[in-house]
Amino acid sequence: MAKKYDAGVKEYRDTYWTPDYVPLDTDLLACFKVTGQEGVPREEVAAAVAAESSTGTWSTVWSELLTDLDFYKGRAYRIEDVPGDKESFYAFIAYPLDLFEEGSITNVLTSLVGNVFGFKALRHLRLEDIRFPMAFIKTCMGPPNGIVVERDRMNKYGRPLLGCTIKPKLGLSGKNYGRVVYECLRGGLDFTKDDENINSQPFQRWQNRFEFVAEAVKAAEQETGEKKGHYLNCTAATPEEMYERAEFAKELEMPIIMHDYITGGFTANTGLAKWCRKNGMLLHIHRAMHAVIDRHPKHGIHFRVLAKCLRLSGGDQLHTGTVVGKLEGDRQSTLGFIDQLRESFVPEDRSRGNFFDQDWGSMGGVFAVASGGIHVWHMPALVSIFGDDSVLQFGGGTHGHPWGSAAGAAANRVALEACVKARNAGREIEREGRDILTEAAKHSPELAIALETWKEIKFEFDTVDKLDVN
Repeated sequence: MAKKYDAGVKEYRDTYWTPDYVPLDTDLLACFKVTGQEGVPREEVAAAVAAESSTGTWSTVWSELLTDLDFYKGRAYRIEDVPGDKESFYAFIAYPLDLFEEGSITNVLTSLVGNVFGFKALRHLRLEDIRFPMAFIKTCMGPPNGIVVERDRMNKYGRPLLGCTIKPKLGLSGKNYGRVVYECLRGGLDFTKDDENINSQPFQRWQNRFEFVAEAVKAAEQETGEKKGHYLNCTAATPEEMYERAEFAKELEMPIIMHDYITGGFTANTGLAKWCRKNGMLLHIHRAMHAVIDRHPKHGIHFRVLAKCLRLSGGDQLHTGTVVGKLEGDRQSTLGFIDQLRESFVPEDRSRGNFFDQDWGSMGGVFAVASGGIHVWHMPALVSIFGDDSVLQFGGGTHGHPWGSAAGAAANRVALEACVKARNAGREIEREGRDILTEAAKHSPELAIALETWKEIKFEFDTVDKLDVN
């Protein structure tokens, strides 16, 4: 039987399987969903994961005697069944804090999800959750501003914020792009947004986009008397170019910039977040490429981990999916990682996918951004699910209005304010949503047309990545 897997796996159990270990408050804790190769005992696979993600290698080596291996090693301390899955199990592993560089999410992920994911004793491996100890959290800056400061900067209170991705996201000239931004903002939105893949292409170099967008933002502010912003995407091929774009946005007196934190990388993201705090700039974060990593239910990294890592790395807003739109997202799971973005303390709650208590201390919160295939009929559910500390972002649900982007923005604003007013009056807005929106539409022709336009549009597909429950 032993010949089916690496010879070193069996030896790991004696060193790295420690069921009597009681984790310390300073330990970084991880929960992996593990699917081992046939015939390999669970304890040996769990021990192998702990070893390969910390101090172990496939063979006993003499240089282990040169360090205090018992102090530095990761410890697989608990195994649990996965509800409804007979071939997989949860392995809980404790890592001593000294294994990680202070304030470096890059280093944490390099250790926990590095070589171990290619280990032959595994068929699948998924990092489900991390408990970051307070001693590590205090070494991270976190969001450059946080929810309270962002509301003060933008002068927006008592409701979710409204955004819109400019469409088409590729192909517009800088001037025409600015025209679309202006239409959306004058119509009633708080923010407009570069999409994740517009950087500095031949049809629209970044300087031209930034200049025309700044002109549009300022014109909309003068017309409406409201503070406006546009997420200027500073993601670039090199860190130097990224900072050049951020500096230019600051020169233009724009309030917020944007970064693609997964494709751009955590090192670049943490550096940009620190720059934003120093320079008084808000930072919007797009999660492009996340589904490559988090969508498979048995392999990769769950988005709750990526969301926690972003809060530590730095960002004031983060895309989270919509639950009700075109993108993947289980409701309870989404609520679970939204809590991780915004709350000071999140208790263990398996019904929301949270495997550990997580204390965030005094770290600022991150706005959850609902974006992807949403329109006015979704507004009651969005307000109910995401609450006030969110950005509700409509792309096609703004530009697709028969009267144009400004009318689409106006419809969204009226629908939002009607839902917030109804909620504040004690009404059950998800159950009474149709009545609330229909009543508001009597006083808003833009909303009435929007309701008629999108009344048959639904995205009713089964969720691929569901919570593990019986």
